[in-house]
Amino acid sequence: MNWWQRWLGVTPQPTQEQTNLTEAAGGFGDDYHDADLEGYRPITQDSARNLSPLTQERMRKVAYKLWEANLLANRIVEIPVAYILAEGCSLSHSDEQYQDVLDRFWKDPINRMSRKLPKRARELFIDGELFMPAFTNEHTGAVRLALLSADLVAEIVYDPDNPEEPIGVITKRDTKGQYRKYRVIINGAEDCFTQRTQTIRQDFTDGDIFYFHINSLGIRARGRSKLLAPADHLDSYENFLFSEAERADFLRAFVWHFQVEGADQDAIKNTWLPMYRQPPRPGSTQVTNEKVKINPVTPQLNSEDTEKLARLLRNHSLGGSTIPEHVFGGGGDVNRATGDSMMEPFEKVLTMDQTTVSEILMDIGIYVLRQHELNKAGGKEPDLNHPIYDMAVNMPEMTAKDTSKLTSALQQLANFSVSLINARLLTRETALRFISLTAAKLGVDFDAKKELEAAQQEHKQQTAKQDSDDVYQATDDDNPAQENADAAV
Repeated sequence: MNWWQRWLGVTPQPTQEQTNLTEAAGGFGDDYHDADLEGYRPITQDSARNLSPLTQERMRKVAYKLWEANLLANRIVEIPVAYILAEGCSLSHSDEQYQDVLDRFWKDPINRMSRKLPKRARELFIDGELFMPAFTNEHTGAVRLALLSADLVAEIVYDPDNPEEPIGVITKRDTKGQYRKYRVIINGAEDCFTQRTQTIRQDFTDGDIFYFHINSLGIRARGRSKLLAPADHLDSYENFLFSEAERADFLRAFVWHFQVEGADQDAIKNTWLPMYRQPPRPGSTQVTNEKVKINPVTPQLNSEDTEKLARLLRNHSLGGSTIPEHVFGGGGDVNRATGDSMMEPFEKVLTMDQTTVSEILMDIGIYVLRQHELNKAGGKEPDLNHPIYDMAVNMPEMTAKDTSKLTSALQQLANFSVSLINARLLTRETALRFISLTAAKLGVDFDAKKELEAAQQEHKQQTAKQDSDDVYQATDDDNPAQENADAAV
C-alpha cells in the first residue's frame, strides 16, 4: 500500500491480478508464476497428503544415511532388491522385429539395463521416487534413459482435471537461476488429456521424463521411502548396540584394590602407595601378612536382559517392514513350520514390489516400441490394439519352490479327479481347472478348456495312427511273399 494508506490505517482490496497470483501455483516463490498453471496448489498447501519440500528432502537424506550406515536399514532395502532382481530380468516380444528393438535398447552402452536396473530399484526404495529423463534419436527412434536425482526436483505438477495423474516435473534452480520443466511420459497420444491439460503440458518443453513413486496415496501424493516409518526405531536400535558395545568394554576393565589394615593416611601415601604404584605383573609373587589384602575389582553394571531388548527393537523394525527375523539372521526359536508360515506375508509384499518393478519395465518397454513406431510411421500414434502392446516382462522366481510337496499334491489331485470323473461326478474340464491351479505354482500356466481340446485332438490323431499301423501290419501278415522275404532276411 502507499505511504498515506499506511498512515491512515487503510487496507486496500487486492486487484483481480493479485488474486490470480495468490491462487495459482507458485512452485519457486514470489519470482515465479506461470499463467498456464492457474488452478494448481503447491504441495506445501496440501499438507494432508504430502510432506513439505524441506521435509521431503530431509526424508531422502535420512533414508540414504540409514541405508549407508545402518545394517538393519540396509537389509530392509537390499533384501527386496535381491529377491526381485538377483537372477536378472528381460523384455520379450513374439515379433522378432520388436524383440530386436528391445534388445538394442536393453544392451545400449548408455542404458546397460542389466547393470543399472538394481540401482534404479534401490533409488526407488530409498527415495520413494524415481525420475528418468528419456531421450529419443530423431532419425532412428532409439531411446536412451538418464537419471535425475530426486534432490533436484522442486515440484510435481498434477492434472487439474485428474489430480491423480502427474503431468510435469519442475527442477530446482541452479546456480545461474535456470530450471527445467519436463513433461511426464504417458504411453498414449496427448488427446488422452483435456484441452486445458494439453495446454499446460505444452509449456513443459525441456524433454520427457518417467516419474514413478511408491508408498503413496492416489491424489497429489508424492512417494515415500521404505525407511521413512522405521527411521527412528532403526536409529534407536543402532544407538542401543553401540551402548552395549561400550558397556562390554567397561565389563572387561578392572582395578587392583590394596587393603592395608591399620594404616593411616600418611602411611598409605608415603609407604604403601609408592610400593604398589605399579600393578602386579602376570605370574609374579606377592607375599603379605594378614593385614594386607590384594584383590582385582571389576565393575558390576547391572542391566536388563540385553538380548531380549535387542530382539524387541530389531523385530519391531523388521516386522514393520514385513521381514521375518530369521531372514535377517536371527533364528531364535523359529522352526521350519513357523518359518514357512512367517514367509508367506513376506513373499506377498515381495510379490507386490516385483509387480511394481515389472509395471515400470512394462511402461519403459512400451515407450521404446512406441518411439520406434512413431519414427517409422512418421509420427502416427499406434492404437491400443497395436502389436507393440503385446510385450512381456520376464521376472525371475523370487523363492525356490518345494517341488516335492507340489508334485505330491498334484498327483493326489489327479488321482482324485480321475475317480470323480469315473463316478460321473466331475467333468474333465473342471478337473483340469483344479489341476491348473496347482500347476501354476510350479510355473506351468495353461487354459483348462484349450488344454482339454488339444488333448482330445491329440488322442484322436494317435488313435487314427494306431489303427493305420494295425491295418498295415495285418496286410503284411497276409502276404506270403513278404513272409518269405522276411524269413530270408
